[in-house]
Amino acid sequence: MRVIAIDGPAGSGKSTVSRRLAERLQLGYLDTGAMYRAVAFAALRRNFDPDDEEKVAALAVEIDLEVTVEHVLVDGVDATVEIRGPEVTRAVSIVAANPGVRAEMRRRQRAWAEVNGGGVIEGRDIGTVVFPDAALKVYLTADPEARAQRRAKEVTDLDYETVAADLARRDALDY
Repeated sequence: MRVIAIDGPAGSGKSTVSRRLAERLQLGYLDTGAMYRAVAFAALRRNFDPDDEEKVAALAVEIDLEVTVEHVLVDGVDATVEIRGPEVTRAVSIVAANPGVRAEMRRRQRAWAEVNGGGVIEGRDIGTVVFPDAALKVYLTADPEARAQRRAKEVTDLDYETVAADLARRDALDY
């Protein structure tokens, strides 16, 4: 099984690099951040408090989740657009810090790699925790201004200052 792990902070270009690399090498691609966003989406959809670790961890285990290059399905609902919205973006760091959610997502990520014979997998802790024996580990960085500019182009309903503040908040929570 050949895993290429791409890690780095939000807005550093992980998705762009990972998708292009997977396409070039004709390997599968998995965006693990989309998985955490999908759990946050499911929790918000059920009116769960993202801080309720027990409920959200149980939800992570029970939801039907499909993440592909084209779409993200959560319990059969296409959440591709919604998982990138401001409400999910505000909740995802809390959800991703939940130990029960992390354990379930690690299990699902490893299962995906096993089924696909490896692939290009991007997200936090991919090369250190999820796949410490990855064939190749890449850590992307970019200065905060470049990251905020990149992310502001992706999120149409937020201005640059809001995006920059959100990235700074996420960096503080994630590290």
